[in-house]
Amino acid sequence: MKRIYFLLIAGFVMTCSTAQNITDGLRYGVDRTTGTARYTAMSGAFGALGGDLSAIGINPASSAIFLANDVSVTLGVLDRENNSVYFGTEARGIDTDVDINQAGAVFVFLNPNEGSDWKKFTIGLNYNNTNNLDDDTFIRGNGNTSIGQYFLTLAQGVPLELLELQGGESISDLYSFLGETEGVAAQNAFLGYQGFIFDPVDPMNPGNTQYTSNIAPGRFSQEFYDASEGWVGKYTINFGAQYTEDLYFGINLNFHSIDYFNSNYLFESNSNQGSLVNQVEFENNLSALGNGFSAQIGGIYKISNEFRLGFTYDTPTWYEISEETTQYLRTVRTEDGQPITTVVNPNVLNVFADYELRTPGRIAASAAYVFGQQGLISVDYSYKDYSQTEFSSDFGSGDFTPLNTAIDNVLKGASSIKVGGEYRIDELSLRAGMQYEESPYENEITVGDLTGFSLGLGYDFGDYNFDLAYSRLQQDRNQQLFDVGLTSTSMVETTFNNIIFTLGVNL
Repeated sequence: MKRIYFLLIAGFVMTCSTAQNITDGLRYGVDRTTGTARYTAMSGAFGALGGDLSAIGINPASSAIFLANDVSVTLGVLDRENNSVYFGTEARGIDTDVDINQAGAVFVFLNPNEGSDWKKFTIGLNYNNTNNLDDDTFIRGNGNTSIGQYFLTLAQGVPLELLELQGGESISDLYSFLGETEGVAAQNAFLGYQGFIFDPVDPMNPGNTQYTSNIAPGRFSQEFYDASEGWVGKYTINFGAQYTEDLYFGINLNFHSIDYFNSNYLFESNSNQGSLVNQVEFENNLSALGNGFSAQIGGIYKISNEFRLGFTYDTPTWYEISEETTQYLRTVRTEDGQPITTVVNPNVLNVFADYELRTPGRIAASAAYVFGQQGLISVDYSYKDYSQTEFSSDFGSGDFTPLNTAIDNVLKGASSIKVGGEYRIDELSLRAGMQYEESPYENEITVGDLTGFSLGLGYDFGDYNFDLAYSRLQQDRNQQLFDVGLTSTSMVETTFNNIIFTLGVNL
């Protein structure tokens, strides 16, 4: 076969197909805003309350509740613990980070015309970390399916001539060529073939498309490590207004940013009779950068001095995302009683064509009851239809049709309920909250419901205030190791523990 070679610069190659999945859409579409300490302590139940910079992110009318200019900065100690069970074997992964959760300011402009129904206007600038992506998951156990099945499944149907090196051709050359012309699946098939994980049924036929595994059935000692770091941030420009004594309106223009890196590594060994390959190490690295835009409109209505209602509509968020990947494979096989190590390291950076992701919008309704100067209780309800998540590309949205169809079939609309309360003793405020969020999956097994509670306190020093909060969330999931072939799952229980500090200043 005559191959057309593309110009490669410094080991970069532009791949011709996509590598996205449902998990990518949820990673950027789920909102895990921690926010200010007051917001966190009340589990984010602020839709009808306002008067908090993080609350602006859930109801733009919140800024119009402020009586004076305000600035706040929030620091968080974020701890994520993953406890996994894989074929009866338990393992644990823990990640702890210190990060800036929130920083912003709101400026209040009173209307000098006291006879006007428009009492004041507000402008807010705020940053919220909407999803901390730092995570460590460790899974180990004795499985019954080999990683060899992953490579074998992807190889079936690929002509042998695409997997064999031709005269003067290097591993990097052919790996790059396959990325340019055939896509990710063929690249992985190539790694498996060059690592001796499988052999062709008809090795003398360049057009052979069927393969058999060199790893015999049986038990496999497996360790899977998945580590990630990064964040999804939302930068908000807010405009609010108060009309009469009872109505508050607001609009947000949100600019979103994604910075994400993930590395997963699988080590597998076996002593199964008939296995040519006894050890496999497989590493995948992903880097993603993205930018997006969304808008929000919201209102708060005071039915009485004690009772308030809130409503918010969030548009979908439109992202443009770029991704890069690298891969590495190492195998150990036995020939003539001697172990032979093979390393397949293309040393090539796959650069994917940018793609667009639309994450779903949200509607929210809220209510709050204020007990004078003593305290309050607040309830928020929101709904987001995750089946409306959609991938597309300027290079042809048809490439994403199977994925979008799967999203429509697998994901569903999910409701969220948050309840928070505050009790004041002079300048001291005591706070607590709880929340429940439905699974975005139809089966509610892949990812379970999210539940949690929060506690906190704050002290008002007059010109400034200091707040402290603790929150604990828990969610279970069944993590599948790979999309095809090695589809064994591990039950993973994730616990989020957050300690939040906020310093606020009245200007």
